[in-house]
Amino acid sequence: STYRAAGLVELLHTATLVHDDVVDDSDERRGFFSLNALWKNKIAVLVGDYLLSKGLLLSVKNKDYHLLEIVSEAVEAMSEGELLQIEKTRNLNLSESVYYEIIRKKTASLIGSCCAAGAASTGASKEQIEQMRLFGEKIGIAFQIKDDLLDYGDDKIGKPTGIDLKEKKLTLPIIHTINNADKFTRSFIINSIKNYNTDKKRIKEVIEIVNKNDGIEYTKQAMKQYKDEALQILENVSDAPIKDNLKALVNFVIERNT
Repeated sequence: STYRAAGLVELLHTATLVHDDVVDDSDERRGFFSLNALWKNKIAVLVGDYLLSKGLLLSVKNKDYHLLEIVSEAVEAMSEGELLQIEKTRNLNLSESVYYEIIRKKTASLIGSCCAAGAASTGASKEQIEQMRLFGEKIGIAFQIKDDLLDYGDDKIGKPTGIDLKEKKLTLPIIHTINNADKFTRSFIINSIKNYNTDKKRIKEVIEIVNKNDGIEYTKQAMKQYKDEALQILENVSDAPIKDNLKALVNFVIERNT
């Protein structure tokens, strides 16, 4: 049952990635050409549908309806998150509350479903399954916040990349800076992202503004908060080896460099 849960999550997750590349018109996935780059959108959509059907059938044929429900709810949330992001980011005016709602649905819901499905496959109680879902949601949010930070560089990585800014994506460091800057600075940032997102010099200036306005430090503190909340949930886990492994997962999410 646990192997089937893992297979279900991987199939449905891969299906969403294939469809996501079509939506974003992305040419690359995990260092390789995306399906839509190789065979155009029609084939990519059909392959995504095929993977989705394989995941559904895996659960139905084995009567793993509880697992299917967990993962299907995550796919629903991910779709809602994608639509919410498209709706709210058009005018580059995003509040923190909406930002968190987007990443909770788009990213954290998937990791939450992975943890919940793993617990459910072992016969855990409803309360335990929900606790593991919440644990996964917390580290999922921390994971996305870490992604936001990686775009501004790291001592171990080198120079800031600014890829999110070039793609007009509003992440937590920039949202915090925009919401707390004076009118002139706010206008400069928004205008830079909207009209000068391919100008390396302009993007570098925006990154410097974010750093000067504590956007990076604020984001690090937010990530730490979700890390601590995830670790607090683990205090209810009695099995020492399992607890240690899950703590290692939390630390990996926070300390990763890619």
